[in-house]
Amino acid sequence: MAPNPTIMQAVEQLGYRVTLGDVATQAGLNVAEANQGLLAFASETGAHLQVAETGDIVYLFPKHFRVILRNKYWQLRLQEWWKKVWSILFYLIRISFAIFLIASIALIAIATIIIITAINSDRDSNGGGNSNSHGGGWGFFYFPDLFWYFSPDYRTHYQERRRAKSDLNFFEAVFSFLFGDGNPNTKLEERRWREIGSVIRNNRGAVVAEQISPYLDNIGEKYQQEYEDYMLPVLTRFNGQPAVSPQGEIVYYFPELQVSAAKKRPQSESVYLEEFPWRFSAASSGQILLSAGLGGVNLVGALVLGSLLRGGIVAAKLGGLVAFVQGIYWLLLAYGIGFLGIPIARYFWIQWRNRQIIARNRDRLERARLLVSDKDASLQDKIDYAHQFAAEKVIGHEDLAYTTETDLLEQEDAEWQRRLEEGS
Repeated sequence: MAPNPTIMQAVEQLGYRVTLGDVATQAGLNVAEANQGLLAFASETGAHLQVAETGDIVYLFPKHFRVILRNKYWQLRLQEWWKKVWSILFYLIRISFAIFLIASIALIAIATIIIITAINSDRDSNGGGNSNSHGGGWGFFYFPDLFWYFSPDYRTHYQERRRAKSDLNFFEAVFSFLFGDGNPNTKLEERRWREIGSVIRNNRGAVVAEQISPYLDNIGEKYQQEYEDYMLPVLTRFNGQPAVSPQGEIVYYFPELQVSAAKKRPQSESVYLEEFPWRFSAASSGQILLSAGLGGVNLVGALVLGSLLRGGIVAAKLGGLVAFVQGIYWLLLAYGIGFLGIPIARYFWIQWRNRQIIARNRDRLERARLLVSDKDASLQDKIDYAHQFAAEKVIGHEDLAYTTETDLLEQEDAEWQRRLEEGS
């Protein structure tokens, strides 16, 4: 199996020299999973192991490890190839909805014009024609200047008219209007555990439950919070250990997260885990209005065409295009209904979802405020007791007892030489 991509990214971000605690904190991974993944990753890339005199291990990875893995694993080559192909395919899928919308409007309009022209011709041949036949089928249609949206000057002119900026073109905006732009919290769990790992690391590996609660969701009722059961997943993930103070308060320390390969500045952390609200669309207000307007034109046109077809018009007499449109009429009508129905339903669903997100954010923010502003004496005593378990161990080259970078005999000779110089 190919190495874990999350571990690979964490190693790159940490400068290729890492400890287990560094990777677990950076990636927010389970310590056991990170340990197993690091060992497999080191084995596949020929990484060096640096063992400190305390027994702690530092992994030193080659900076070109992706090339090594790419040459070794066909899965990685296939993934990179598929990522490129899928980006093209997905873009084609996104723009296809706008293309189908324009094609639908064009087909409906042309078929309607042909039918109305045929009706008027029949009236003229029967002596019932009048001056209204010159434009009877055109009055209720409004066709926006679509070609202007595809012109080279579209972006310049449109930026002067729109209020909200958007980097989407017309085709992408239609897809965004229909289906939105994806879940803004797809990496929420990854963010959650990274933030928790950062809090633990910034507190030198020892924390109290109140410092972690602003990053968790439902931690139970007030009476349930006293037992701090919500800390069990954190202890399991980062291999933490509880300790009880003389006053009966519980603190938690994480030995693996107290060891680092390099001295770093404290990682920035948010005061609580904030979920991002869902957006209806990343398109500008003008693009949304244009998409909705075209959808309305498409639906009204489909309804008008349906009434004409139900009026006894024989499509076969009017040519192949009208017969074709009549054959796919229900598809055109369903697309017209769905084009407006899906965004409307999605709008109300987003409102409901965002209310839940606001409530969860508010709960987490209140816990963070209690930690900062209303720190009572008992909570301060807990934090002070946790400081007794705080530690930070940075493994430098001078702390190494053994490394696979050089031969063992050379290291033993160097060690004896160092001891002789110290003795003299």
